[in-house]
Amino acid sequence: MKIARLGPAGQEIPVIYAAAANGEEKAYDASTITADIDGAFLAADGVARLRSALMAGALPDLPGAAGLRVGTPLARPNNVICIGMNYAAHAAESGSAAPVTPVVFLKPNNTVAGPYDDAPIPPGSRKYDWEVELGIVIGREASYLDTPAEAMTAVAGYLVANDLSEREYQLPGAAGQWTKGKSLPKSTPLGPWLVPADEVDAGNLRLRSWVNGEARQDSNTADLIFDVATVVHHVSQYMLLEPGDVILTGTPEGVALSGRFPYLQDGDVVDLEIEGLGRQRQTYVRTPVPRAPVRAGATPAPASK
Repeated sequence: MKIARLGPAGQEIPVIYAAAANGEEKAYDASTITADIDGAFLAADGVARLRSALMAGALPDLPGAAGLRVGTPLARPNNVICIGMNYAAHAAESGSAAPVTPVVFLKPNNTVAGPYDDAPIPPGSRKYDWEVELGIVIGREASYLDTPAEAMTAVAGYLVANDLSEREYQLPGAAGQWTKGKSLPKSTPLGPWLVPADEVDAGNLRLRSWVNGEARQDSNTADLIFDVATVVHHVSQYMLLEPGDVILTGTPEGVALSGRFPYLQDGDVVDLEIEGLGRQRQTYVRTPVPRAPVRAGATPAPASK
């Protein structure tokens, strides 16, 4: 079962993709079960309710689903929590030693975007970078969890994420701060689907990325330094996890920061895929420099050459 949200931005409807009797995958309208896929729905045993309705044949077909925009599979998360340098090879290409405890940072939830939406490159950006990551969706409130095993009971499902990062804002010099490099508009594409946790072996998923059709990243979640259970347990010791939160688990080697590849440019196309969780594609578009409106009677500034 794959949980999605389809439709124009701000008007998405909940949809289920599942195999029909003939084995072909079909789209089903889940709006009779819930108005949206969000934290409140997940906390109210929403995944199980969707599965029961699907098995009972209570969900109507959704004709024309293929022609609808694909939104994020989860309405805007409460929090987007990230784990940095969680693959040893990526830590090495970043010039850092592999961490001995999880590196945790946050992204604003207004960075979230659909998996196929155009992605804006910030006006002053010179080092915009891609990062394919496994995303964990939290399904219940969790705080000070006792063990990593208990942490798994808080996981509702998984999705594909792109943790876009502006490296010049993030890293070098006195102004370099992770928050600055990780907070840009539409810098966290999610989806296309949310797959329930009990249908995913999160410890053995191939994850890959391509830029303009050329391979960049190719790894497996088996190479995570801190696995899903460890990450959720660790984060719960420092903050209250709420239903609808998303935790991004880190990216493998093969990003532009390595020096082996150019950073993203206007017109580039990035594909990202995680086995069983679907594939994203974004076209990158340079954001124009905003210009202040000209006041009545004022002389416009000359155009730069």
